[in-house]
Amino acid sequence: MMADEMTDKINYQNNPLHGLSLKDLVTQLVEQYGFELLYAYLNLNCFRKLPTVDSSVKFLKKTEWARHKIENFYLYTYKNLPRPSSEQYALPPRDRIVPDHHQPGEPKELSFADAKLQRQKREEKAAEHRKHGGQQRGSGNRSNASRNTYSHGKSSNDRREKAKPSSSDDPWAAWR
Repeated sequence: MMADEMTDKINYQNNPLHGLSLKDLVTQLVEQYGFELLYAYLNLNCFRKLPTVDSSVKFLKKTEWARHKIENFYLYTYKNLPRPSSEQYALPPRDRIVPDHHQPGEPKELSFADAKLQRQKREEKAAEHRKHGGQQRGSGNRSNASRNTYSHGKSSNDRREKAKPSSSDDPWAAWR
């Protein structure tokens, strides 16, 4: 029965993040690329002003989205693994299953020029996203006002009328 339980467990051994501390991960990336290049690619301020490995690790431990961002960078840029399937990409990087036939490669060569191009692409994508009001195409014509109503469909005038006191003695009643 013990052997059956072992085969039912998911094998995370092939994931380069398995058993790797966040401090070791940051140290490897800093030794390979340096803080300036990491900031240029990842746009994380922990790599910008007076960066140290310890201060970066402290920030990354507290900030899950930033930790996922740097772990993705580690897997697919530093370890040069092929991109995962959409189902695997939806999982946090440490929970992803790397197939046995995927082996880490040599770290990618990075440059500030490439980082600048990537940043421009991200800014264009963000501008396009803002242009469409943050809505995905095909999501319908629901306005932000209709989605964010507090009273689930009641207008703000309806709420004001209910809040008005019935007494005519209140001098502020007209402005409520």
